Amino acid sequence: MVQVGATLPPSIRRANLLLSGIRLVNSRKRILCIGTCRIRILGETKPCERMEEAFPGLQKAMYPEWAGGAFGEVLDDGEIAVGDPVRWLE
Repeated sequence: MVQVGATLPPSIRRANLLLSGIRLVNSRKRILCIGTCRIRILGETKPCERMEEAFPGLQKAMYPEWAGGAFGEVLDDGEIAVGDPVRWLE
């Protein structure tokens, strides 16, 4: 958002979960721990044309470095709360 000068709400990016402080780039097959839940990252989510409709230039800005996010497989279900610790399982 900073790169394109937008102030759109996170829901515009159509994410199911929004994290900060964790790098997703090249994380395929790694396991992300959020609270007591584990998620195996399966790949990169490529930004779609809806991003461009939301704000001109947003789709292009979200393309490099996995900025569009990632998708994965939930290994352990449970509740996730704001402030839960997030880390990579080594």
